[in-house]
Amino acid sequence: MTAPTAPRSGAATGRGCPVDLPGPEGDNSIAREPLWYAYGAGDDQPAPPDWTWMPEPPPDDHVPPPPPRGRGARTTLPLGTLDLLARMPFPRVPGPTDSDSLSGGPRPAGAAAPAGPGAAEGASAAGDPWPAGAPVPGGPGPAGGLSAPGGPGAPERASAAGDRSASGPPASGGPGAAGGLSAPGGPRPAGTRATGREGPGPAGGAPVAGGARSANDTSPSGGSPLTDPAGRSVGDPPPADPLGRALVTAFGPQRREPENPYNDHRSYASPRCLFPVHAFVDGGGEDPWRLLEPDRHALTGAPGPGPGRRIALTGRYTAIPSAYKWFRGSLVAIELGIVLRALSIGLELFGQPARLRLPDPGAHAVLDGIGLDRTWEWSLPFVLDVGDQQPAAPAGTAPGPVPPDVARHDPALADLVRVNRSQTYSGDAVPLTTAVPAGLPASRRTPDWAELLWQRHSGRMPRALHGMTGRRRRVPAEALDTALRWLAVPPPGPELAAAFDAVRITVVTQGVDGHEDGVHRAEAATARLFRRDAEAPALLEDHYGYGVSPVNGCGIRNAPMTVFLSVRPRELFARLGPAGWGAAQHACGWAVHGLCLSAAASGLFARPVRAFKEIPVQRVLGLEEDETIVLSAVVGVPQDTGGPLLDLRL
Repeated sequence: MTAPTAPRSGAATGRGCPVDLPGPEGDNSIAREPLWYAYGAGDDQPAPPDWTWMPEPPPDDHVPPPPPRGRGARTTLPLGTLDLLARMPFPRVPGPTDSDSLSGGPRPAGAAAPAGPGAAEGASAAGDPWPAGAPVPGGPGPAGGLSAPGGPGAPERASAAGDRSASGPPASGGPGAAGGLSAPGGPRPAGTRATGREGPGPAGGAPVAGGARSANDTSPSGGSPLTDPAGRSVGDPPPADPLGRALVTAFGPQRREPENPYNDHRSYASPRCLFPVHAFVDGGGEDPWRLLEPDRHALTGAPGPGPGRRIALTGRYTAIPSAYKWFRGSLVAIELGIVLRALSIGLELFGQPARLRLPDPGAHAVLDGIGLDRTWEWSLPFVLDVGDQQPAAPAGTAPGPVPPDVARHDPALADLVRVNRSQTYSGDAVPLTTAVPAGLPASRRTPDWAELLWQRHSGRMPRALHGMTGRRRRVPAEALDTALRWLAVPPPGPELAAAFDAVRITVVTQGVDGHEDGVHRAEAATARLFRRDAEAPALLEDHYGYGVSPVNGCGIRNAPMTVFLSVRPRELFARLGPAGWGAAQHACGWAVHGLCLSAAASGLFARPVRAFKEIPVQRVLGLEEDETIVLSAVVGVPQDTGGPLLDLRL
């Protein structure tokens, strides 16, 4: 960033906002983060930290630290999870009876069984923007024909944390996305595998996009003769290692995209595909924690006498480029919320009840007990106790502060770690409730859970360019209606729910059937028109930190929906104290992952971003002066690039 040429002149900035960042990049949301935190904590005139203008290498020069490698034996995770997910109709989730028969355990406590229909034969897509009878872009065309062009085959790039402007330091940054969509029709490139998109569709109808089917499919509709929402046939035994399958569902690589500068891609979004949040599973033996290594499809560490029943989720700040300074803490906190929902869905699909324990004052001991070499690089962990038993917390000493030499070299890191260590909770462990909204319509685009996770992506550019591109096209009302239902599902526990309740959701729409173009507020899973404004999408693109350039694409002005999640920091601190800051980021990550899955079911992409210039966008959205945007997402109609997608699913 460029340092200001004149000092601050007090609280009155003349720009209608209680925080002010002097200089030509005063709307940079990366640099504004610590000011909003200080304002929420009670500072009426927060000053930028001294390190705000410290020069940093550009993000593309960042070399992530080596991934943590577990000690001891490596245990391969179960194979065949893809086939099981492909036999689970979306959006159905096993209810209490189904999950009991599937894995011997009840549905997560407090979770209501979704009452929605399954993937009924011949059902139209939930929010499918393509008219009946038209070829689905990127998906199968008429029976016996090739895929229609223009499909959502989009690798993702971190929009702020992955995209870049033509030159200079990073603009306001944010999480990008991991994942792409189906490749266009025609022969697959060498080395790729079939993804099931050629599979049969509803009885008597054209094929639909679908995940891989099992080899013994014999039903007239092309699927196994299912007897329950978990996809089991009569006489099928429960799948082995349901916890391992839940981990594969949440963390397993989905694909590699040769056109994409960032790989590999999973079922959830992550900046630059860095995936700073890692999972550790209690081994129950002398080496108490085993590292989940998704790229090796394995748990590493000495297994105990019984199955692991505890999962710790923690994020590594140094995995993110230092150019993002204090904002690295926000990216990790947001991804923890995203991962929590992805893992909750995996546990729910395989009938594994669990309880969530947010970081409490003893979380330092858990972090130390995991056995990491430099615990100061990592966030305080979420801990999930799987099953009915709640193991005792492992012994350990509190991790030390950031070493002085590291603090001198990277003072922003030292400060964000200090803030993270103050964000603890006093409540008990809470049951995971359902992460899937009830009563969703069937989706022609994603008839099963395997295809839904495959189809989730964040926009695509050809030839290793950055950013996203999309087409201007009307979409049906269901695309927005189902998105709002996914966004309305609260995260588990009273603390995260209280933060979630403080989040305001604003949606800018254009070309959505049944809704006027303009700015809407989401209230009770319904869009309420706030202001008619057909020019709002174009204004948003004008105020985006990564506009169209020779190396970057931007599809905001064509997007049918752009969603913003905002909070008032003072209100957060009044409700939850210092923990409110991180809780809001967790809650927004949770919500936006649901939005990403909803977009996939509607044949759209959803790109989580934080690259909007804050002050002008506040005005476009009609936000309050003391309101800051935690996270946003661009939801667009994909533009096919023709690039291959290499299937990595097992």
